Amino acid sequence: MNIIEAIKSRQSLFPEMYSGEIIEDKVILDLLDLANFAPTHRLTQPWRFIVITGEGKKRLGSYLAEEYRQGTISEQFSEMKYKKKLTNPLKASHILAIIMKRDEKESVPEWEEIAAVSCAVQNIWIAACSIGLGCYWSTPEDIIGRPAILPLEKEEKCLGLFYIGKPKAKIDVPKNRTPMSEKIRFMEL
Repeated sequence: MNIIEAIKSRQSLFPEMYSGEIIEDKVILDLLDLANFAPTHRLTQPWRFIVITGEGKKRLGSYLAEEYRQGTISEQFSEMKYKKKLTNPLKASHILAIIMKRDEKESVPEWEEIAAVSCAVQNIWIAACSIGLGCYWSTPEDIIGRPAILPLEKEEKCLGLFYIGKPKAKIDVPKNRTPMSEKIRFMEL
């Protein structure tokens, strides 16, 4: 698959779409290596990842479900949402906690560091989709920032969870995109 096809094939596939098959760690490490080639202002390379597997997925699910239970008033609590938070991590082969580590000198604005981490995740995502894997970047409120479940250093912040799994079947999610022509303006200065 060429790079243009790989970019166009990138899609979000949710954990319930995964087969449950475990992907070899080497494949995940190869994908993570591609993150290292993302653009980074002043070479701060702020991306970090915590790879969650095995029993860690069960602990993560319990954490997300309990945070939801404790943070939701009883009238708004959904048993279905609770169970989804509890079980979704178990459906993925691997989950990456997406971490941004700020440059100690703060030599670039935080938004540039977030953009660099996002580019690193996009590298992983495109490559994973090009080899037939499903991925989903989740940003639950109870994981953003400095959640108690993750062993983060002082300068680190979690930007979400990246689920990776083998799809149950070939899934073509419609690309509901408005034409690019509606998003471009030309201007002569």
